[in-house]
Amino acid sequence: MTAGATGLSAGTSRYKLSGGVTLLFATACGTAVANVYFAQPLLVTLGRDFSIGTATVGAVVTLTQVGYGLGLFFLVPLGDLLDRRRLVVAQLLLLAMALTAVGTAVSAALLLVGLTIVGLLAVVTQTLVAFAASLALPEERGQVVGLVTSGVVTGILLARTVSGLLADLAGWRSVYLSSAALACVLALALSRLLPPRSSAKAAATGYGQLLRSTLTLFARERLLRVRALLALLIFAAFSTLWSSVALPLSAPPLSLSHTEIGAFGLAGAVGALAATAAGRLNDRGFSQWTTGIGLALLTVSWLPLAFTRHSLWALAVGVIVLDLAVQAVHVTNQTLIYALHPEAGSRLIGGYMVFYSVGSASGAVAATTLYAVAGWTAVCALGAGISLLALLLWAVTRRGAPAASLTVAD
Repeated sequence: MTAGATGLSAGTSRYKLSGGVTLLFATACGTAVANVYFAQPLLVTLGRDFSIGTATVGAVVTLTQVGYGLGLFFLVPLGDLLDRRRLVVAQLLLLAMALTAVGTAVSAALLLVGLTIVGLLAVVTQTLVAFAASLALPEERGQVVGLVTSGVVTGILLARTVSGLLADLAGWRSVYLSSAALACVLALALSRLLPPRSSAKAAATGYGQLLRSTLTLFARERLLRVRALLALLIFAAFSTLWSSVALPLSAPPLSLSHTEIGAFGLAGAVGALAATAAGRLNDRGFSQWTTGIGLALLTVSWLPLAFTRHSLWALAVGVIVLDLAVQAVHVTNQTLIYALHPEAGSRLIGGYMVFYSVGSASGAVAATTLYAVAGWTAVCALGAGISLLALLLWAVTRRGAPAASLTVAD
């Protein structure tokens, strides 16, 4: 792959984002975010190897999401302060070190600490999303965000497939050690192909004021608050499914292997198509329509999912519909909020994604706890209730949104 772009001539010419570099963005995003989800098909094995009970094994996922949430608030805003290329490369190299620590962990405590740090550093995904959005032309931003997010979607879903396959072939540790090696390769590629990118305006304010301005953005922008709450709910529903589905699938009468459980991530890969299409629809002014249809589909998806124990085909259908719906809403959310203040893109995306992380962590712990107490049907009822709440929130807030403010206090 060549840079395929014109570069920055004397600091004045606009960097031209090529298809090849966009693909690199998508690949790096998918690879980084996959680390947050590798553990989901491995919960039973990790619980057995480290003596973690069924009711508490969800902590493996929850602590990774807690780390991700902390990184979203404290690390992602640095993209508005520092050279983004150097920031991305540094985070990837540190991520490789954390993954190596997880892959060689000898106790539950070391495993959980390592996964928390992996989550913290995996937020390089959102730095890359904001970076790509800043390089795109305004009229193409939705499409670029959609394409890059399709990489995120693919990474999330194929994480389970790859994780299950590698675990069956070479043990669960090989999953994290292989990912560490790949993170190093991507760090090298990105350091050579991406342009230097920094924000002089943000640099004049300092890190503390940068973080405070993230809170200011939430106080000023109603659209950001609403879309962040939608993110919390849709990813709570998403995590309700993916953090617990390995439990009924690995138990009798199904008793599926890691590879077979992970294969259901392939069914959800249709969500990557939704991400690209949603970006194009947003560029054409159909963001509200896309959001409403997506949330309605998310609610309906729990009906076939409830029949998972009786039909794997029902599970496949439910996974496809759920992932398509979640990613359509997610891409629409990101495109809308970035347009509020492009100069604060990292803070907007980071702040928004904090709610994603809270939702994911909450869904994980709630689903695994509820499964241990009441079984799979209760988990599906929980997911449907969360999805319906998101649909109602959209219906109540979709009209009367005030115009975005024109400036942001840094």
